[in-house]
Amino acid sequence: MNAPLQSRDRAEERAALTLLIAAPRGFCAGVDRAIEIVERALARYGPPVYVRHEIVHNRYVVDSLKAKGAVFVEELDSVPDGAPVVFSAHGVPKAVPAEAERRGLDYLDATCPLVSKVHRQAERQIEAGRHIVFVGHRGHPEVIGTMGQVPEGRMTLVETVADVEALDFPPDQPLAFLTQTTLSVDDTRAIVVALQAKYPHVVGPKAEDICYATSNRQAAVKAIAPDSDLVLVIGAPNSSNSLRLVEVAERCGTDAKLIQRASDIRPEWLDGVETVGLTAGASAPEELVREVVEQLSQWRTVEEHTLVTAEEKMVFKLPRQLVD
Repeated sequence: MNAPLQSRDRAEERAALTLLIAAPRGFCAGVDRAIEIVERALARYGPPVYVRHEIVHNRYVVDSLKAKGAVFVEELDSVPDGAPVVFSAHGVPKAVPAEAERRGLDYLDATCPLVSKVHRQAERQIEAGRHIVFVGHRGHPEVIGTMGQVPEGRMTLVETVADVEALDFPPDQPLAFLTQTTLSVDDTRAIVVALQAKYPHVVGPKAEDICYATSNRQAAVKAIAPDSDLVLVIGAPNSSNSLRLVEVAERCGTDAKLIQRASDIRPEWLDGVETVGLTAGASAPEELVREVVEQLSQWRTVEEHTLVTAEEKMVFKLPRQLVD
């Protein structure tokens, strides 16, 4: 009587799964600040509070804020007169606050301070008479916002080393370069090296534009990926920093998948997998990390290990309108 029961018990035993969780991961200081700005605006003004563009690139966060009374729009044309409006963490062209002021809208700027720093650098380089080569991804809100800080035609976007090779500025053209804050550290380094080789006089920023959170999360993935059979990156498909984490893992020779929620994980992904690496882009909350751990635990006996590669203590001030 006991043998069949023991056999059935063994069949029902779940295979072990080692889970390597990257740290740092998830929310950065700029995202924390942007979300708090919307929440405080809702508390101060009451709903609805309008938000131009997704405040951060994460559906879970956006839906949570919608439930509290935030209304997300693509342009100021959709914001009624007299309504409060928040600009997203990615930054906006100068024309946007100018239009808000023209209409008398009460607006709050949730642009990440590290993106704002790049905006100020762009202004200074134009004042110095230099043309700016901007390294970034065409169409990304941060790129649109940064290029909108300077007069049209004063900034040229490059995405690849090939784009640098195609540049045809005169040898004596005063040049400067800046970069999007959420790029691949390795890719950007290669592009900058190519740019400096072609134009040795090009002026760069005093400190790297790629933000600390982007660099730290990529370094953390490099620490877990070589020991993982599969790396899961929690993030949105339009999240630049999350897509870069997938690329970093793949360059380590590891299979990597971008997921938005635990429900995206397919059980067959775990076939033959003994170790899974797990991280989250800078717009993904910790709740989604725990959700993934719980989902994996439904299928396998999970043993968690957190690998800490950096400590983050950065905090950004809120706009003065929201500080009591």
